[in-house]
Amino acid sequence: MNRVTDDFAPDLIRVTDLDRKATEARLRLAHTDGSLTLDELDERLANLWLTRTRRDLTDLVRDLPAPQPPPPPPAPPKPDGALMAMRVLTVIWLAVSAVNLVIWLIVSVTSFELAYPWFIWPLVPPGAVLGVLWWSGVGRTRS
Repeated sequence: MNRVTDDFAPDLIRVTDLDRKATEARLRLAHTDGSLTLDELDERLANLWLTRTRRDLTDLVRDLPAPQPPPPPPAPPKPDGALMAMRVLTVIWLAVSAVNLVIWLIVSVTSFELAYPWFIWPLVPPGAVLGVLWWSGVGRTRS
């Protein structure tokens, strides 16, 4: 915390390197905006590191326009319900298909012969529907 006595002018307070870096950023922004030429920027940057007080820093940026406030952050994207629904349906389909395939494998192994591949009936038709929905773009973000 900086403590200053009442009889000491605030603009005579010594500056820190952090103050100088903030002023340097403002000078570079002024150059980027076209308020300072490259020669003026070089001259002010050379003088910047020789400054000792707040008054010295103020003199470096006194004639520059006030910096523009940063633009507001973009709105967060809305959640895509269709994409979430497609993912959930796909996970459910995969889980049901995996369970049916495991049951078929257990029946085939325990009976020592390949059972009729009935697992394809709950696997293929819903899988085909999901495939067509994914292929047609359901759940994709629209640009």
